[in-house]
Amino acid sequence: MADSIFTKIIKGEIPSHKVYEDDKTLAFMDIHPVQPGHVLVIPKVDVEFVWDLNDEDYRAVMDTTKLVARYMREVLPQKYVHERIVGIDVPHAHVQLIPFDSVDDLMDQADMSADPDHVSLAKMAEKLRIA
Repeated sequence: MADSIFTKIIKGEIPSHKVYEDDKTLAFMDIHPVQPGHVLVIPKVDVEFVWDLNDEDYRAVMDTTKLVARYMREVLPQKYVHERIVGIDVPHAHVQLIPFDSVDDLMDQADMSADPDHVSLAKMAEKLRIA
């Protein structure tokens, strides 16, 4: 099976706007955000579904998710951070973190046909980067 886009990001074959990385996980900006600040958290192992991760990798993803979500609440104006696991768009386990203030914010749909705004994504990644 060919590498997913996320596996290529992990390998450095495709650039991303990283906000956090450790030995087991990577968090980066979604290039088609539902809301500004939309972050993806992925394991560095190539597993399609979150529920199929071994316990150690699952905990690592959830620990990173919690770390990034808490930081998002500190630095972004939105009061809430939504955690979403869908698992059908890219065949690589991932968690989506979406900042929001209202349910209407979460109902917005990302424009998947639009070219990514790399300038805005880079600025947001810098704001959310956890050293």
